[in-house]
Amino acid sequence: MRKIIRFVLTLLLISASLLAIITPMSSDKQYNFGITIIVVVFVISRFNHRKAVLAAVVFSLLMSTRYIWWRLTTTLHFDSTLAMALGSLLFIAEIYSWTIMVLGYIQTIWPLQRQIEPLPADPSSWPTVDIYVPTYNENLDEVRDTVLAAQGIEYPKDKFRVYILDDGKRDAFRQFAADIGVGYITRHDNSHAKAGNLNHAMTKTDGELICIFDCDHVATRMFLQATVGAFFKDEKLALIQTPLLQ
Repeated sequence: MRKIIRFVLTLLLISASLLAIITPMSSDKQYNFGITIIVVVFVISRFNHRKAVLAAVVFSLLMSTRYIWWRLTTTLHFDSTLAMALGSLLFIAEIYSWTIMVLGYIQTIWPLQRQIEPLPADPSSWPTVDIYVPTYNENLDEVRDTVLAAQGIEYPKDKFRVYILDDGKRDAFRQFAADIGVGYITRHDNSHAKAGNLNHAMTKTDGELICIFDCDHVATRMFLQATVGAFFKDEKLALIQTPLLQ
């Protein structure tokens, strides 16, 4: 019975949304409609609840989709070839922006609540980790904080090593790496940009896991202890991305 009720409510919500999107409105009605939606979203945003966020996203999609529908059915009438070309390019750009917004909502609207998986009690069983910090034209002052933070991660010292991957081939970076005792890797060319830089480094190091920090990401001290445990729980796990721990 609950499934039937939920199905019916979903159909009613979709129908109401379609009507709100395609129903013509005068300027005054459109103004009042827009203000009402803004007020409703503002009130909803005061509640720190997932359903409130979902409702705000629905209203956002409702307004933006109504705008796209209005643009498509009302404004794409042109008096010249130049106006048609410029107007069409503008509309394509708006469609692109709308698509990016929708994809962003799909990615973030219902985040998974994953828990940190503990590591085994015996540190000798923990895997070795190579930490990569790729850089090309960033300042040393910017990269220094990232590298020093990576060095300070709480993990057995014989189980991880930090490497600066310098596609800029700069002597100052080479000297900095030597001064603080981290690895320094460069290459003869910069083919395939950052991906090529990482792939080249993988041929030079032998850690069981690879951790990659952008050169402006300062990691927390517990980063590896908070992420490596997941590889013990799931043997098929290949990648973890967790900006919340950076």
